[in-house]
Amino acid sequence: MKKYLLILTVLSASLFSVKAQNDQPGNENKKQERIQALYVAYVTQQLALTPDEAQKFWPLHTQFANELKGIKNDMPELEKEQARLNIKKKYQDNFNKIIGAARCERFFRVGDEFKKRLIEQRNQRQQNRPKLRRGQ
Repeated sequence: MKKYLLILTVLSASLFSVKAQNDQPGNENKKQERIQALYVAYVTQQLALTPDEAQKFWPLHTQFANELKGIKNDMPELEKEQARLNIKKKYQDNFNKIIGAARCERFFRVGDEFKKRLIEQRNQRQQNRPKLRRGQ
């Protein structure tokens, strides 16, 4: 119960700080760090990671994410998708050992869900902003 309260608190505080500082220039690194913290909290909550599982999961996830980032953007789209799939297959057994098969399957969907929610929140904030007319 304490873990969920901590995650909820971190998530809420991060959302408020993201909104408050979103428009300030030069905060790209801080913004990425906040997004990463939100991602960690979201994945931890969605997979219901225990502290022991989290301790084993996140270092492996870092290796996994670094390999995904290493995929070249100038590759043809189908080759990029195949490279992503190959990396997921490479890490699947290791993730299964830590969190089990069902939560491993869930993990591979959670990242896309997080990105979708992040985009929805950004779009909602942009819609709620007052529109400035030219010359103001």
